Amino acid sequence: MKETYTRYERARIIGARALQISMGAPLLIRTSKIDPLEIALEEFQQNVIPITVKRK
Repeated sequence: MKETYTRYERARIIGARALQISMGAPLLIRTSKIDPLEIALEEFQQNVIPITVKRK
């Protein structure tokens, strides 16, 4: 089941993952892209980012 995120949650997840990638974290997908933000966006679209959102 794919969870629906708000635009703020989506931005936070992608931004956090892009920061991890820029700091040397291993990639979770195979891609030819170099920019960490583009890689994070592609990982998000493929639903492979291991980040969860806790809501009240």
